[in-house]
Amino acid sequence: MQIKKQLLKHTEIRRFIKYLAGGSLYFWVGYAVFAIGYSMLHWGWLPAKILADAIGWSTNYLIQRLWAFSNQIHLSEIRHVGRYIFIESIGFIMDYLIIYSLTKIGISPYIGFFISSGFFTVWSWFWYKYWVFPRYKSQ
Repeated sequence: MQIKKQLLKHTEIRRFIKYLAGGSLYFWVGYAVFAIGYSMLHWGWLPAKILADAIGWSTNYLIQRLWAFSNQIHLSEIRHVGRYIFIESIGFIMDYLIIYSLTKIGISPYIGFFISSGFFTVWSWFWYKYWVFPRYKSQ
């Protein structure tokens, strides 16, 4: 029994590291797209962030679904996608409110990205693990 607990703990640590790798790719790809739009093309922070998130969401979903949570295949693909879009839409609104609020008090949106991503690292891990890509079938 102790060996099984240790193996499960080890598996979860590996899954979390994969999750962080996917989230890091989402962050840095999104950050680069944002920098190009905001600083090089002189777009407002909002359109630059929307494009960054659209690209980031796509890469993140693929990595989370096909790598970090690949063995948690108990829902149809459409349900995984639907849940992912639903929870990311809520996160999307919260993220924009965080960054908008920070820009209003004089903090650069570049710094806002880091502040917001710290919160969403924890937020998304729990949603992905228990609801978007659940280990067990849920109704």
